[in-house]
Amino acid sequence: MTLFTEYSNDGKQFIIRVKGKFDFGLVQQFRQSYADIADEPIAVVVDFRETEYIDSCALGMLLNMRKSLGAGERPLYLVNCRPEIRNILEIARFDKLFHID
Repeated sequence: MTLFTEYSNDGKQFIIRVKGKFDFGLVQQFRQSYADIADEPIAVVVDFRETEYIDSCALGMLLNMRKSLGAGERPLYLVNCRPEIRNILEIARFDKLFHID
């Protein structure tokens, strides 16, 4: 369970990459990953390309991120979701809160 962050080449996106399991073990690290961008008017992308598993705690972390970054004030993307992860996000109706690719 590892987390990586970076800005896109054009600086218009902040990308959080979750590798392995996205669960309670990443609470502090995930919160700290986006804490410094609160005032920057950029899109936030959570990349699930290397994520094997998410649980209800991960869903809560995503909701807290959305609230912390100003819900509806900036685009928030959940990308590269495996079918099982996408299914969990859709069941939780996250497609109404985030752009899911």
